[in-house]
Amino acid sequence: MQGVSKLRRMIVTIALALVPAPAFAIDEALLPRNLSPWGMFLGADIVVKTVMVGLAFASLVTWTVWLAKSIELRRKGTLAMQRTRALEGNIKLTEAAERAGDAHDSVAQLIQSCTKEAELSGGVLDDGLQERVALRLERVEAAMSRQIARGTGVLATIGATAPFVGLFGTVWGIMNAFIGISESHTTSLAVVAPGIAEALLATALGLVAAIPAVVIYNHLVRGIANYRALLGDASAQLMLLVSRQRDNREFRLARAAE
Repeated sequence: MQGVSKLRRMIVTIALALVPAPAFAIDEALLPRNLSPWGMFLGADIVVKTVMVGLAFASLVTWTVWLAKSIELRRKGTLAMQRTRALEGNIKLTEAAERAGDAHDSVAQLIQSCTKEAELSGGVLDDGLQERVALRLERVEAAMSRQIARGTGVLATIGATAPFVGLFGTVWGIMNAFIGISESHTTSLAVVAPGIAEALLATALGLVAAIPAVVIYNHLVRGIANYRALLGDASAQLMLLVSRQRDNREFRLARAAE
């Protein structure tokens, strides 16, 4: 009997030694070792990779627009403030037009438009002149406002759509992770985790692209509103200048002055 027992224990020991290791231990050697963001990007599905590249490009566009528009707003705002302050003194329309010259900045175009309407009116000093000047100034303001706001719409688009694009990449990646679970016939977390991590990286990139876009868009909107206020002040100064010269009978056209 003791011999049979020893033989039975030996058989059990050999059987246990021959039992295959758990699935996750076998698959562990096949799992990617580099789980850094770059490693997860390289191991992601082609669709998820495309989503990540698109979001990275959108983030680059966001910062490029911020830099370009910030420089443009600062430069044009400073020049508009200087020209507006020059109109506050005891100056006539012809003098303002001579100072503006052929410049293409916003306030210079307001002055040139006002001077052109005065020339076309033939020196007739009536209420119609002020109405026509006001209409011209309003049109120039609108054109300059559209020009300075150009490019900011893409920030609103990125801020609104980037999270959903990232979510699409996450859903696609998780779907592939579950397909991998089905094909490997295991529910081990070690097998599922890399695919889910790669999928969640797409959502993270979507937020990284969307949050700065929204913040920068709101910042630029405030800057553009301040710039439009400067243009409104310049138009008001021109209207006051025309009104004073009309009341004092000192209105002179540029051609007449020559």
